[in-house]
Amino acid sequence: MKPLVVFMPIGTIRSPFSDIAGMPIQPSGAKGIAGTVEVSEEFADGLTDLDGFSRIILIYMFHKCESCELTVTPFLDSATHGIFATRAPCRPNQIGISVVRLTGRNGRVLSVADIDVLDGTPLLDIKPYVPAFDCYPDAKAGWLEKNGHRAVSV
Repeated sequence: MKPLVVFMPIGTIRSPFSDIAGMPIQPSGAKGIAGTVEVSEEFADGLTDLDGFSRIILIYMFHKCESCELTVTPFLDSATHGIFATRAPCRPNQIGISVVRLTGRNGRVLSVADIDVLDGTPLLDIKPYVPAFDCYPDAKAGWLEKNGHRAVSV
């Protein structure tokens, strides 16, 4: 029997995207698109000192996915790949991440840019993006090395 894992949303992500049609598939394709992150009152103190970061990592739930596919044909390729070699949303655990620009804060509401998330998405966590921890210039991107740059325009 699988152990039950329960997450409690800490807030809601707001964006101009009410439907996946026409939505950017990665933050690199959402340059300049503004949104907000509304953190629930009970978690507001957790935002202390976040203002000094230019980017944050949003961890959220793909709340509109109702299935799980272990192999998918992603937007950036015509070949089928294993789900764990893609960022497709219909996953065993429907958890998504996006690195966005933090452009401001008003109390418990964060202003962000480069948002590629559906409006109303449940926020699970926020982590600061730290270049010394999160940037690996020599990293390999597998099959995406050929097509990853297309995320900007797809």
